[in-house]
Amino acid sequence: MRPLIAAFLSFAAMALSAGPKPQVKLTTSMGVIVMELEPQAAPRTVENFLKYVKKGHYNGTIFHRVISDFMIQGGGYVDYLGKKRTDASIPNEADRALAAGLKNKRGTVAMARTPDPHSATAEFFINVVDNPKLDFKSKANATTWGYCVFGRVIKGMDVVDRIRAVKTSNKRSDFLNLPVKPVLIKEAVQIQ
Repeated sequence: MRPLIAAFLSFAAMALSAGPKPQVKLTTSMGVIVMELEPQAAPRTVENFLKYVKKGHYNGTIFHRVISDFMIQGGGYVDYLGKKRTDASIPNEADRALAAGLKNKRGTVAMARTPDPHSATAEFFINVVDNPKLDFKSKANATTWGYCVFGRVIKGMDVVDRIRAVKTSNKRSDFLNLPVKPVLIKEAVQIQ
């Protein structure tokens, strides 16, 4: 019985030291989305995201890529499609996040990146369906590295669903799946 008590006390101490998970509120032109972040599963990714939130980076950006059966992506461009400056990219923690049970499922938030697995800066996406093909598989190549999940939507999936349903255009070859009417992130603030 003593090992069981010791294990429980150890788990309880870890839970207390972890404290509440950070939450970020996105006020968009279509409503409010609240995300809860997972710093124990993806510490550098969460730290990076919160750094951009605190700097006000996301204020005035748009969801510039909306694919109704895939995801909505934002955080990198302003409404006239000027790219915002970012800090250096961060290492991909998709392997660590997956080991902690975070997968690219509907409602989860992950970092966007280029084909380079370690190129994520500020852009993020919200999965609107389960996307297992985006999960970490191995470190063998860029495709199998996957995309790091670092949080989930805890309020406002109805807003996410409204955004995923907006009309998009492929008129600009440099911006495929661009909403015809901009979907603005008015403000991003940490609320917990």
